[in-house]
Amino acid sequence: QVQLVESGGGLVQAGDSLRLSCAASGHTFANYAMDWYRQVPGKQRELVASISSIGRTNYLDSVKGRFTISRDNAKKTVFLQMNSLRPEDTAVYYCNRGGEVWAWGQGTQVTVSS
Repeated sequence: QVQLVESGGGLVQAGDSLRLSCAASGHTFANYAMDWYRQVPGKQRELVASISSIGRTNYLDSVKGRFTISRDNAKKTVFLQMNSLRPEDTAVYYCNRGGEVWAWGQGTQVTVSS
């Protein structure tokens, strides 16, 4: 059973940066694509960024040029570097496997004030 633990969120001002981390345990990590999602209350979870097992990345249009996804397979960790944050980036951020998801972690709250 894979466990996902997200961290690194916080309360920041518009224009600031945050780096989120997601540590996975209990499974082979390197073989899988990994995704970052975000969710605000009352809305569906939204796919923000993806990274394939070989490092190919994709981004939601609204975060392109501001967010960077990366991974460290040795540490079974995926990162999301978020720069030039905007109030509309406020959400709970989650990571998961690309495709067939594992159990969701608790997420990490990102709040961006204007």
